[in-house]
Amino acid sequence: MLTVIAEIRTRPGQHHRQAVLDQFAKIIPTVLNEAGCHGYAPLVDAAAGVSFQTTAPDSIVMVEQWESIAHLEAHLNTPHMKAFSEATKSDVLEMEIRILQPGV
Repeated sequence: MLTVIAEIRTRPGQHHRQAVLDQFAKIIPTVLNEAGCHGYAPLVDAAAGVSFQTTAPDSIVMVEQWESIAHLEAHLNTPHMKAFSEATKSDVLEMEIRILQPGV
């Protein structure tokens, strides 16, 4: 099982981040039904109000769980992911993807 962390940095302004979240809301049920998908959730910073928290108001962190690299690659090539990329290209500045496995 692989855990994928994708940090998506949007253009400044709440409306850009919300536009991307709205697009995620449309595809989440479809993605969760894909072969090899065991989790797919967009997360944003909580308003915890603690001094030790780092926040990024123009960022979305996707936490995904995939059975294998092959399943992840198939996901990235689906029509709904291509449509998602097209629909959000004016809102997203960059994305960094980390593929993680258990360390212990």
